[in-house]
Amino acid sequence: MKVINEQIEIDGIDKKILRALMQDARTPILSIARDIGISGAAVHQRLRKLEEVQLIVGSKFVINPKVLGYKTMAFIGVYLDKAMRNPDAVKALNEIPEVMESHYTTGNWSLLIKILCKDNEHLMDILNHKIQTIKGVSRTETFISLNQQIDRQIKV
Repeated sequence: MKVINEQIEIDGIDKKILRALMQDARTPILSIARDIGISGAAVHQRLRKLEEVQLIVGSKFVINPKVLGYKTMAFIGVYLDKAMRNPDAVKALNEIPEVMESHYTTGNWSLLIKILCKDNEHLMDILNHKIQTIKGVSRTETFISLNQQIDRQIKV
């Protein structure tokens, strides 16, 4: 691994380790080591270095929201009456469990948020009683996702 112009360059071994863990984060380190042809200690050492330079920033399990009854995904463009309301709006949005992501954007919207709801009625309730009542939200524009067709991380 090299640092060039504050950008990390990883070698082929790092890439193999990362690809294996991105495919299944529960893959045993010794299994990865055997597949690559290095020791388990070397894999641990490389992972520690990748964490130190913040290329790896954690690990998590992925929950399938549909199994819990959340079948409607929507993206909502949020218009704020003033840009200075952004921190308070984000704080209020963070209190809504259905809000999965919030992005400060360029263009027409002040924020673009992703939410998961059980159905369209639940979505409408969240919009009307939670999101649109946030101080500073002047209006919203909603796009319902019919089908997520790509879901991936950056290629290594």
